[in-house]
Amino acid sequence: MELVIRGDKIKITDAMKSYIEEKIGKLDKYLEDAANIRATVVVKVKNHNQIVEVTIPLKSFILRSEESQEDFYAAVDKALDKLERQIRKNKTRLMSKNTKTYDFSFSEIEDYDDNEEKIIKRKKIEVKPMDEEEAIIQMELLNHQFYMYKDSNTDSYSVVYKRKDGGYGIIESE
Repeated sequence: MELVIRGDKIKITDAMKSYIEEKIGKLDKYLEDAANIRATVVVKVKNHNQIVEVTIPLKSFILRSEESQEDFYAAVDKALDKLERQIRKNKTRLMSKNTKTYDFSFSEIEDYDDNEEKIIKRKKIEVKPMDEEEAIIQMELLNHQFYMYKDSNTDSYSVVYKRKDGGYGIIESE
């Protein structure tokens, strides 16, 4: 796998680069045709935390992990663990449903225990027309991380969500 490693407000040392290459290189065993895959690793510093962001675009989907730790090496390890878990989870789920739509480019790996992430609760909601500001207020009043509404300006369904940085994001339907 080809790695593109860059630092944001930090200089990537040779030791950091070799550690990233060693750890992320372990994912090659899960991927077919790993030589043609280009992964991007971005290392950032925010306050006392080291943030490691790994993005691996595959044919049908994108693997992504972001971890924040005080120790750079711990952040890399946690990001790798998260990526391995995503690979096992998605391969087992989609292969068990016999979907031929997706080409996952996985070599053989052990099965993932899918029991821990079953749908536990299902809700039906009435989606009311409102503007973005009202949706944010509703979300805050409910103390939720996201809120679904019908945008009164565009007449489309949208979801407002709270971002990790404290801001808000909106997902709009087409």
